[in-house]
Amino acid sequence: MSEFQCMAASVKPLAICFQSSHPCFGVKQPLMPTQICYIRSTSLFSVRKKQNGEHSSLLRHLKIKALDAAQPFDNESKESEDFETNHHLKIGIVGFGNYGQFLAKTMVKQGHIVLAHSITDHGEVAQKMGVSFFMDAYEFCEEHPDVILLCSSIISTESVLRSFPTHRLKRNTLFADVLSVKEFPRNLFLQVLTPEFDILCTHPMFGPESGKAGWCGLSFVYEKVRIGKGARAERCYKFLDIFAKEGCRMVEMSCAEHDRYAAESQFITHTVGRMLGKLNLESTPINTKGYETLLQIVENTRADSFDLYYSLFMYNNNATEQLERLEMVFDALKKQLVGQLHQIVRKQLFEGISHGEASQQISAFANVQNSYPSRNSLGDQEITHGRK
Repeated sequence: MSEFQCMAASVKPLAICFQSSHPCFGVKQPLMPTQICYIRSTSLFSVRKKQNGEHSSLLRHLKIKALDAAQPFDNESKESEDFETNHHLKIGIVGFGNYGQFLAKTMVKQGHIVLAHSITDHGEVAQKMGVSFFMDAYEFCEEHPDVILLCSSIISTESVLRSFPTHRLKRNTLFADVLSVKEFPRNLFLQVLTPEFDILCTHPMFGPESGKAGWCGLSFVYEKVRIGKGARAERCYKFLDIFAKEGCRMVEMSCAEHDRYAAESQFITHTVGRMLGKLNLESTPINTKGYETLLQIVENTRADSFDLYYSLFMYNNNATEQLERLEMVFDALKKQLVGQLHQIVRKQLFEGISHGEASQQISAFANVQNSYPSRNSLGDQEITHGRK
């Protein structure tokens, strides 16, 4: 600061206290003033009385003492702004339905720039959320988002991707999806997208209902199918960090492994829930905890469309096997019940044994049989252990 700049002020700071505004992982941040105490100076000139009685004004020697505070024109301040900007992504969501809106809220909250495209007009909802909405796919792509996030339904994903104007995007754009099946979008991405595009397959294991209170502790599954090096790897990390910051349990696994586990958990849950829903089960005055759990499963599966359930079956190669196993187990259980009943009736009719005695004998026999697994049950166990 020059002497002339000092002279221009009639009020000067007595003390200035500084504090870092954004402490962040060892990155040097600008120091921001938190408190400034001022004293008013009557003059920047001292008045001296000469021997002849005349007065003269002499310029005071001003001294400025301050800590290293970053000014708007300093490189330190510019580096801080660049740090904040570089850690925010421009994310383009394709399919701005309930799930796309659900994810967009958190992305906007974290400071990312969010764009949205959908064949249905969600412009008013997007505006309230701070999201830029585009009905036209070409205008959407010309915004050059860093990440394209597919939030379309499983059934419509192939038609959406094949008709999407990828040639309007930057050639190294990252494509990601959030579908409930993973091998299908992985293979589709590899078929449709040119090698310049990066590919990340993800599945947040939660939705608007289960994640309404926050994402902390909820699982997020992903596979880095094709990710470049350098800045492209950093971009992938930033996208995954959106979910890590919210406390998600980050699980990296292959798409094939995901679908194998999903068929045994997600598809079975939906199937059982829909089967129980067909029974029109109702709450009773004497509900057990187990029964209340079943009612909750029915309620959760009813909230999802049949198209989703059909997609879990159609686009997961492991679902057919699980459906067949479920049917076989049900038939075996039914035969076991009916077979035991027939044995009791036969003993009563032909051996003159009471119902209670017959039941005890048959139960003891069944326990002995269960202690020696059959060849089929051993085979099932081998298959099950091989998947874990």
